[in-house]
Amino acid sequence: MKLNTVICGKAEDVLKTFPDGCIDLTVTSPPYDNLRTYHGYEFNFKCIAQELYRVTKQGGVVVWVVGDSVINESESGISFKQALYFKEIGFNLHDTMIYQKNNNPFPETVRYAQKFEYMFIFSKGRVSIFNPLKDRKNLQSGIKKGSTTRQKDGKTKKMKTTTISEFGMRGNVWKYDTGFNKTTKDTYAFQHPAMYPEKLAGDHILSWSNKGDTVLDPMCGSGTTLKMAKELGRNYIGIEISPEYCKIAERRLSQGVLPF
Repeated sequence: MKLNTVICGKAEDVLKTFPDGCIDLTVTSPPYDNLRTYHGYEFNFKCIAQELYRVTKQGGVVVWVVGDSVINESESGISFKQALYFKEIGFNLHDTMIYQKNNNPFPETVRYAQKFEYMFIFSKGRVSIFNPLKDRKNLQSGIKKGSTTRQKDGKTKKMKTTTISEFGMRGNVWKYDTGFNKTTKDTYAFQHPAMYPEKLAGDHILSWSNKGDTVLDPMCGSGTTLKMAKELGRNYIGIEISPEYCKIAERRLSQGVLPF
């Protein structure tokens, strides 16, 4: 298994050549509900999910960014079906996160405008790495505050007084600007029809891996996950069935490493 490369091929076939337990973190967004044609390529979800379980290290994480299409004015629910299948084959559903887009989609006639996708965090056993992002501004920073806890007998007990820090850990709803020159500054990458923000990939890589770990994207598209893994000092492996998108990913990876 070669590191720091983009492999052109079907994800399920390429993954079968990997050894067991070789991947620390996967960050990916699969094609779903035929919202994009992706040059007519097919997506074998169950086979890919099974292979991801096999190649993920014990304690490793899979970040699965997915949404639902609207059919006959109602959502398909494919995201939940996929999440339940991951649990069925052995993964833990460690967290259900939201990727909120700071854009203004066209309003729908019978539903509220869709502005988010799910980011399911699956773990193989107990998560071994968690580096919480602490960038939420605390309005009461610098204030000393105590707390109480309820005992078994119903009485309250005072806890240690602490000083509120300037920044706290963010929640599980992450907001990002999306669109041309916002998702990425690599304008040529928009030849790919559905990219997520570089910052989203970077934030997950920072959260669930350490420098030197191996990050996988089995449907790497334009290479967003791979680019951010490289910039953050991780090894990366990308798999992509489209030769056209492989070339875009390789071009992005050929650029110099920028500060994140």
